[in-house]
Amino acid sequence: MEELINKIIKFNEERDWDQFHSPENLAKSISIEAGELLECFQWNNEFDINEVEEELADVINYCLLLADKLKLNPEQIVLTKMEKTAKKYPVEKAKGKSTKYNKLI
Repeated sequence: MEELINKIIKFNEERDWDQFHSPENLAKSISIEAGELLECFQWNNEFDINEVEEELADVINYCLLLADKLKLNPEQIVLTKMEKTAKKYPVEKAKGKSTKYNKLI
């Protein structure tokens, strides 16, 4: 993961794009690219895997840049969130269900 982040940072440094990468702009870019990813599935279940791949890459790229900008470790924040979610959705209550945590029986 660290190698990937370093490559992304170098790519942006070579183009002097960091000046545009405020946390606010990166968050906006994540949302915009996520919308473009969603557009790949807009009308039916048929999609172009190459388009999905490109849009997903854009979302991941901006997410990693935002994490770096905020000095957050992407791997650690995902693992921490998974631990928190595991408490809200214990396997014995949530397995095979899409019910929100506060309505699990």
